[in-house]
Amino acid sequence: MFQTLRDSNTSVFQVSEFILMGFPGIHSWQHWLSLPLALLYLLALSANIFILIVINQEATLHQPMYYFLGILAVVDMGLATTIVPKILAILLFSAKAISLPECFAQMYVIHCFVGMESGIFACMAIDRYVAICRPLRYPSIISETFVVKTTVFMTLRNTLTTIPIPVLAAQRYYCAQNQIEHCLCSNLGVTSLSCDDRTINSIYQLFLAWIIMGSDLGLIILSYILILHSVLKLNSVEATSKALSTCTSHLILILFFYTIVVVMSITHGAVMTVPIIPVLLNMLHSVIPPALNPMVYALKNKELRQGLYKVLKLDINRN
Repeated sequence: MFQTLRDSNTSVFQVSEFILMGFPGIHSWQHWLSLPLALLYLLALSANIFILIVINQEATLHQPMYYFLGILAVVDMGLATTIVPKILAILLFSAKAISLPECFAQMYVIHCFVGMESGIFACMAIDRYVAICRPLRYPSIISETFVVKTTVFMTLRNTLTTIPIPVLAAQRYYCAQNQIEHCLCSNLGVTSLSCDDRTINSIYQLFLAWIIMGSDLGLIILSYILILHSVLKLNSVEATSKALSTCTSHLILILFFYTIVVVMSITHGAVMTVPIIPVLLNMLHSVIPPALNPMVYALKNKELRQGLYKVLKLDINRN
């Protein structure tokens, strides 16, 4: 329900719900996107569940590297499930209305999961650095205790630092309109509807993006610079190739994840002549990585691939 600003001598009404309009410029045929989106969502869920089953059943995969991969799978499923069912409801059933508390809750959970994914990528980069550059100390540094401690730290970091996002958004006054040209409750998309100053919201969004996720990215870049420096000193081409191959899948996922994040930040801050671009990128960032991550690891990681063959009871002698 669209609500306009109602000024009188006595009161100004606040909106009671938001309307998620979906994809700007293609409202008349956006329902056709429901099929590929549903297929991607099912692929993401099934692939990540299968990865968790393989890691659980294969004793050779009970290592910190695969524990982090399992945590990433849980985070990916959580992120996709927070977003996709509502988008499908919008596309298929025109269930566009969302209450303010529900919208702010979705906003909070999305930021938590995205921050958690960034943190897990940083932990995985540290794991690869120690494995390649400090192999003799790897068992003592990267232990199960390390995995538990870093996971708890990342969980607390993201759940606590994200709280101000919905709190600040809820403090804004929404009196002019309630139609959001988006398919989910993004912080900047929602607060752009407020009738009062939203500078603090934009500042804190930048703080999270550049300080929290920026520190993760900085740690990842530093880890891989040290890895590259160490690997280039190896005399054996075969040893160099083997060391780099263990990082390939991780690097592919990191490049995809942070490239989309950077592009989304730029497009949100710029005046877009094609407004569907940031909305589409936001959706793809929530669906593609959960579907892509397990497949990239399964294809690029030999131990995980062998574990998949064993669970599927396939002949692995060819490998």
